[in-house]
Amino acid sequence: MFELLATNATTISAQFDVIGFKESPLALAQAHETREKLMAAHSELAEEGAIEIVIIKTTGDKILSQPLADIGGKGLFTKEIDEALINGDIDIAVHSMKDVPTYLPEQTILPCNMEREDVRDAFISLNASSLADLAAGSIIGTASLRRKSQILHRYPSLKVVENFRGNVQTRLRKLNEGVVHATLLALAGLRRLNMTENVTATLSIDDMLPAVAQGAIGIACRTNDDKMVRRETNAEFQMNPTGGHQFV
Repeated sequence: MFELLATNATTISAQFDVIGFKESPLALAQAHETREKLMAAHSELAEEGAIEIVIIKTTGDKILSQPLADIGGKGLFTKEIDEALINGDIDIAVHSMKDVPTYLPEQTILPCNMEREDVRDAFISLNASSLADLAAGSIIGTASLRRKSQILHRYPSLKVVENFRGNVQTRLRKLNEGVVHATLLALAGLRRLNMTENVTATLSIDDMLPAVAQGAIGIACRTNDDKMVRRETNAEFQMNPTGGHQFV
């Protein structure tokens, strides 16, 4: 879940060249959110065509037939974007911080985190009001080992389908088609997509511990190219996601 932003400049002190992002509606929404903040902070970027948004297809987008843990876990949604950043094909990368590996590639830094969204998970079902309300044997779809382990610890009578992959819209479609009885999604993503009408219940942190840095957007750039993006950072939220990754 990454994005990139870009503009038509040759030096970081003036403009960016390109912003790239992962291929999904949520990634696009996050890229546009980042672009708007950059335009508001730098008048030269408010001109038409100053910032270009480009799509970069990642390994995580391409391989949907296997559980994430079986094909590499974290980094699947960042590798190709980081390579484009290092190669100079893009100038900044907009990342969902929960997808960022503990260690960044050499030649890149992550100097900026924007204000964090709601960190909680959303429970979504067509016929149950909560996890506790699901009948024994009900199937929950999730690609997250974190969610699976917590669900089965609390509700061992439920079943979890691990390979429940795809973007938010795809997973909601599978739910509506009856592939599963319920699913869990990050509330932050649903809010950024203006799709909170799909939420059945919001799970407390006690009921479902969120992923490290869930709800946070980070902006990465090449080393020494951080002058324009650093201004956008939120000190409180920068400390929280960064601290979480360091703890891991």
